Amino acid sequence: MKNIGGKHNLLLLLSTFFFGGFEVLNALPYDYTASAECLENPHKPQYGGGVIVNAELNEGLKGWSSFGNAKIQHRESKGNKFIVALGRNQQHASVSQKVSLQSGKLYTFSAWIQASKGGVPVTAMFKTGSGTYIRAGSIVAESNCWSMLKGGFPANASGPAELYFESKDASVEIWVDSISLQPFTEEEWKSHQDQSIAKIRKSNVKIQAVDKQGKPLANAKISIQQKSPTFPFGCSLTKYILKNTAYQNWFLSRFTVATFGDEMKWYSTENTQGHEDYSVADAMLQFTKQHNIAVRGHNVFWDDPFYQLGWVKSLSPQQLASATQKRLNSVMNKYKGQLIGWDVVNENLHFNFFESKMGANASALFYNWAIRADAATTLFLNEYNTIEESADEATTPTKYLRKLKEMRTFPGNERGRFAIGLESHFTTPNIPYIRSSIDTLAAAGVPIWITELDVANGPKQTLYLEQILRETYAHPHIQGIVLWAGPTEKGCYRMCLTDNINFKNLPNGDVVDKLIHEWGLKGLVSGTTDAKGFFEASLSHGDYDVSITHPNSKSSSLVQRLNVKSTASSQKPLFLKFSS
Repeated sequence: MKNIGGKHNLLLLLSTFFFGGFEVLNALPYDYTASAECLENPHKPQYGGGVIVNAELNEGLKGWSSFGNAKIQHRESKGNKFIVALGRNQQHASVSQKVSLQSGKLYTFSAWIQASKGGVPVTAMFKTGSGTYIRAGSIVAESNCWSMLKGGFPANASGPAELYFESKDASVEIWVDSISLQPFTEEEWKSHQDQSIAKIRKSNVKIQAVDKQGKPLANAKISIQQKSPTFPFGCSLTKYILKNTAYQNWFLSRFTVATFGDEMKWYSTENTQGHEDYSVADAMLQFTKQHNIAVRGHNVFWDDPFYQLGWVKSLSPQQLASATQKRLNSVMNKYKGQLIGWDVVNENLHFNFFESKMGANASALFYNWAIRADAATTLFLNEYNTIEESADEATTPTKYLRKLKEMRTFPGNERGRFAIGLESHFTTPNIPYIRSSIDTLAAAGVPIWITELDVANGPKQTLYLEQILRETYAHPHIQGIVLWAGPTEKGCYRMCLTDNINFKNLPNGDVVDKLIHEWGLKGLVSGTTDAKGFFEASLSHGDYDVSITHPNSKSSSLVQRLNVKSTASSQKPLFLKFSS
């Protein structure tokens, strides 16, 4: 306990009670569930199918028709009824249902898919009356079991549309069951965000102030200052911060976690073979330690051939294996126990530089070495376009999960602490697809972070940034967010939060500050106790200093540390006693 001010003539008793969240709007709840497993039978359709007719196919082919000259059949297996597209001779030939879309609404879509041949990508599409095509989501379908495709899209215009499924492999049958298309208004969608934040990020706290006789103290001034938020919210850092006080002040007043943009990468620490230089990364890590900023390690390897040093490219496969093992052991042993995570391999769904040289198991082997070097640190796969672009078939949620499974099941990797890193480099966000993709990824049961969030420059950059931040912060399975906006002397990558001279906020920085304030991260809440000595507040999870002042006390302020955490865990009332 810390006391501030003079001697106390009063004995004050402060009790706090924690309560759960509350409903914001009486809207249809969003269903965050998804399945990463291929099952013998599909689950029931979400929302009872929503606007889809005959969603479980229990009424034959009612509501369904052929698309692209495919033949369709109604089948039953082990008591489960479903629809099949067969005799396909084009990638878009499949089953179809006509729906009506409403402009401004956000649609979540799901279906269970099976194919006559395993490992076949299948995409859910909507063809509108104007001839435009909307991609709802994709799945890698298997044979002999059902996989859940979950996606979504915003409707930009009202009118008829036709749902169908496509696969580039026209030789396979596509089986479909438990289809759902559920619209939400923007207000309903925001209510899901508000309800989720109230439930998973905040707790309602009731404080009572009483005197030494236990009598309530009315009109006592309460000030609750958050010192350390539980949720990691951060930004990338560059070496520019080491010599710029304005940069330091701007960063430290907002963020609790950092990722070094370039300074830990291989091309920065061993530009010339055999000559390692960690001096810049060391100085930056010393700075972050001094200010209690947690650091994500970025990265051990980058699978993109464009970013390989010339001397690395010139190595033979055996030499490269030796050099990569030396690199990993060097950087991970040097910073062992000092980082909260490592991006062990960057972008190994899009690229395969190391696999092309060392064999198909190169990335899995790197994780194996990483576990041996530092088994206690969380190891990330870090990839882009998994939630940004539904059209990027290389990194769909199901393909990400297949890669994650490949890494985790490699011999010796079972004990590794794996996590999902979503780079999140957006152009135009598809908010329903972001949510549904994270739902699918969450089925793996490992931590998920937004690791490099930015938005391409454009007239709606600030609007899109706010939409994405609200969506990702509200998702119950996101455990941290890092913005990719660390400035250099020449500027920033794609998205600037401030000018890089005086560090005054630009519009994007104002959005970040607004949300930090709204979410109560590093925030201050103050007020006055009522006639019964009570004060209530909704506080984001973290550590706080609670300050209490009363006109009858000679002390200027009494301060006690308070920890607010999820009400899912056991909470006991906290009694704080102050005496002279």
